[in-house]
Formats: sequence, C-alpha cells, structure tokens
Amino acid sequence: MKEKEFRRNMAVFPIGSVMKLTDLSARQIRYYEDQELIKPDRNEGNRRMYSLNDMDRLLEIKDYISEGYNIAAIKKKYAEREAKSKKAVSQTEVRRALHNELLQQGRFASVQLPFGRG
Repeated sequence: MKEKEFRRNMAVFPIGSVMKLTDLSARQIRYYEDQELIKPDRNEGNRRMYSLNDMDRLLEIKDYISEGYNIAAIKKKYAEREAKSKKAVSQTEVRRALHNELLQQGRFASVQLPFGRG
C-alpha cells in the first residue's frame, strides 16, 4: 500500500471530530456503522476511531441521503462498486498470470533442440 493511502486509512479521529467535520450527529454515524456502511477501528479503550477514508465515505453517504437515496440503495451502490473493484483485481491477476506463463514459455522456447534432432 502506498504511503498516502496508508495514511488515509489510519484511524486517528474520535467521533467528536468526525461530527464537526461532517456535520453529522453521533447517532447518524453510529447508525451508518450499524448498517455496515462504515467500519471504524476501535482503540484500546474500545472507542471508535475514524480515518480520512471513513470521513470521505460518511460525506458521500450524507450526499446520497440528501439526493433521496435510502440506505438499501446506498448499500447496493457500495456492493456494486466493491464487485467492480474485485473484478478489476481479478482481471489484473489473470493478466499477470498470463504474462508469467508467457515468460516461462519463452524461456523453454530458447532451449529448443536444433533442427534435425529429436
């Protein structure tokens, strides 16, 4: 993971800071967690800690709600996005495996017997 993404995933914000930055109530934030739209980390004291990515997602959820989407529709959007992401990863893995296979075949091709033998 790149350093920037690593830092965006660091859970360092308590719920009070998230409330101020997103203009959401603690109840709304916990509700979105109950609905499994966000998954904040917990610290040693079992308090919720949020990352920049969590806040981005909360703001996105807030926008969807203001546009008239319900929780089920938002869940569906995120499920579709995750499925596309997994598909893209699997296509990348297939390409990588194919590339490695072609490299292996290229190595064997260079060791072929000369004409007239075998």
